[in-house]
Amino acid sequence: MDVNLRRLRLFVALAEELHFTRAAAKLFVAQQSLSRQIAELEGELGTPLLRRTSRRVELTPAGEVFLAAAHEVLDRFDRGVTEARGVGRGEQVTLRVGFVVGAALELTTHILSEFARRRPEARVELHEFGFADPLAGLAGATTDVAFIRLPSSTHGLVVTPLFTEPCVVGVSAAHRVRVADLLDESIAVGRTDDGVWRDFWTLAGHRGGTRPPRLVETHSQSEEAEVVAAGMACCVTPAAARRYSPHPGVRFITIEDHRGSTVAVAHRSPRSNPLVASFVDAARAVRDREPGILRTIEGAAGAV
Repeated sequence: MDVNLRRLRLFVALAEELHFTRAAAKLFVAQQSLSRQIAELEGELGTPLLRRTSRRVELTPAGEVFLAAAHEVLDRFDRGVTEARGVGRGEQVTLRVGFVVGAALELTTHILSEFARRRPEARVELHEFGFADPLAGLAGATTDVAFIRLPSSTHGLVVTPLFTEPCVVGVSAAHRVRVADLLDESIAVGRTDDGVWRDFWTLAGHRGGTRPPRLVETHSQSEEAEVVAAGMACCVTPAAARRYSPHPGVRFITIEDHRGSTVAVAHRSPRSNPLVASFVDAARAVRDREPGILRTIEGAAGAV
């Protein structure tokens, strides 16, 4: 089946007007031609898209579904035409890349370089997001693609895992810790409305429905480190904190019985920017060709 764009535009106009005469006038086509084109479209799909009576026209359930798909196809096509013309005129296309603390760790610069090699016409904007937005701008559509840390609430997103690293607990350097006692400790956690994220970093899955004695909400990695160094709470955090956020008052101990945290590149579905697919492909390529870096990240263990 090869439904052409003209028929999609005719159908969308008719679905918006729900009146053959008005839709035909809007499109500057004969009403008879519009009726024939819609009938042929329904024939190609094998299902009626409209209910026609002598008094009104309305969408069938199949028509409502197809209307949403038609809008998506036409919007993406029109954006592609606009962007292709811009590139042809020497204009740059912008890709907004969000990230939470650490981004994709040691893979980050390799991924950005690989993307630049593949799409030299693209301009990348990098935007960092704090604990309050674990999806790094994707939920609010302020970014096109993002490096995020799982688990978090990813409904409506396409997620491509890059690696999984161990979790560690950060404790005051003056604090004596047994990992078995963590559930009795106060926990520092980023302030966010994402319940999936919060539950993971507060060890909720190990508590049988109980809460830690005290939660200390923080806004950033550095604030969390100061809370821990002051002995106010411990924090569950990725092992990369040893390399990226060292603090003289904090030491990190690997948690053997808590699953690791996965870093992934994610985007909304459907994609809003044609560069997103190229960026995800670049991230996959770097992940697959850099096993040494992955071993460093995923094998990070031991006490500091």
